[in-house]
Amino acid sequence: MTEIRSDFITDYDAVADEWWDPRGSMAPLSWIARARAEFVPQASREGATLLDMACGGGLSGPHLAGKGYRVIGVDLSAKSLEQALRHGFDEVEQADITKLPYADESMDVVTAGQCLEHVPDPYEVVTEACRVLRPGGTLIVDTIADTRIARLMSITIAENLPLPGRPPKGTHDHRLFVNRDRLRARARTHGVELKLLGLRPSFSDGFRYLARRREEVRMLPIRSTSVLFVGVGTKS
Repeated sequence: MTEIRSDFITDYDAVADEWWDPRGSMAPLSWIARARAEFVPQASREGATLLDMACGGGLSGPHLAGKGYRVIGVDLSAKSLEQALRHGFDEVEQADITKLPYADESMDVVTAGQCLEHVPDPYEVVTEACRVLRPGGTLIVDTIADTRIARLMSITIAENLPLPGRPPKGTHDHRLFVNRDRLRARARTHGVELKLLGLRPSFSDGFRYLARRREEVRMLPIRSTSVLFVGVGTKS
């Protein structure tokens, strides 16, 4: 059996210049970042902080503007963090998301987008996210479910069709896809009851994107969480 990779840092360093290319391999992450930001509430106090775990090139930055947070990004890729600083992040830190360099209950919002499916133990990442989240704070995660349909859509189709926005082959390992029940149970253990919603691209936007009549595809909420899903909860 092929060994499970524990670090995708070399991949993201190699494509750091593509973070903001609307037709590059990172394009779908930009669409998801916009959808994720819609779940971020307006800051309820002065000096509120938002931590974006595995922030990459800072794709969520422009969509968080005006919400009232000091936006902090953590990532292992130094080249990606340089991009984040240029796109709306106030502070960045090169660090492991399983060992965050922040105090307990120090963040008002924590987001973890499209990273849980790239680490050996995504549930430990959720534990860390909950640890640094203040009571009353919001946790937002989005990732890929550990289902056959997700494997088909995210690997067999997405990584092989010669289309703009295609992730490089090998980007995903289905053995790292996230069990939804375990995810919710781990968050619940640490005081966060996650509500899950599915996400899918707008078909009409997708056709226009392929026809080069549109540079972004909206991600729409759906009931099914069997492929791409987002979890949102408040810490008690």
